[in-house]
Amino acid sequence: MKALFVLMLGVFCSAAMADEAIAVEHYSYSQSLDIAHVISTSEVADVCAVVPVRMTYEDSKGQQHILEYHVMGNGCSNG
Repeated sequence: MKALFVLMLGVFCSAAMADEAIAVEHYSYSQSLDIAHVISTSEVADVCAVVPVRMTYEDSKGQQHILEYHVMGNGCSNG
């Protein structure tokens, strides 16, 4: 049982370290993007303000990127 726990912990840490090894790129409007496949996007905060969001994607060469950009939060009412 202890060996299974250690194995699972090792897998979890390896996955976390792999994500940290990818540098976060900050989007600018003049930037050309090569997005072949979106892997995931972070949740948009429930506030009425501009908030950062991150998208993890693969380019046409199969390289993984993390792009940070800004969107309006989901907390604004239309009333």
